[in-house]
Amino acid sequence: MFTSDTDSGIECTLSKFANDTKLSGAVNVLEGRDAVQKDLDRLERWHRVNLMKFDKAKCKVPHRGWGNPQ
Repeated sequence: MFTSDTDSGIECTLSKFANDTKLSGAVNVLEGRDAVQKDLDRLERWHRVNLMKFDKAKCKVPHRGWGNPQ
């Protein structure tokens, strides 16, 4: 299956390798949070249209930043 069009219209950073796709973006301001959510929605629509599913067990949200307890 070709997945080269998954990044069409994506604003944040999208990394793809084999069967893994990683979306990353800064969410320190509301605009960043909205951009990441919009990209997640776009990826979800792409996967639904192409009859694919996310492996929810592999989905994670890493928290990084200064003074972040997580």
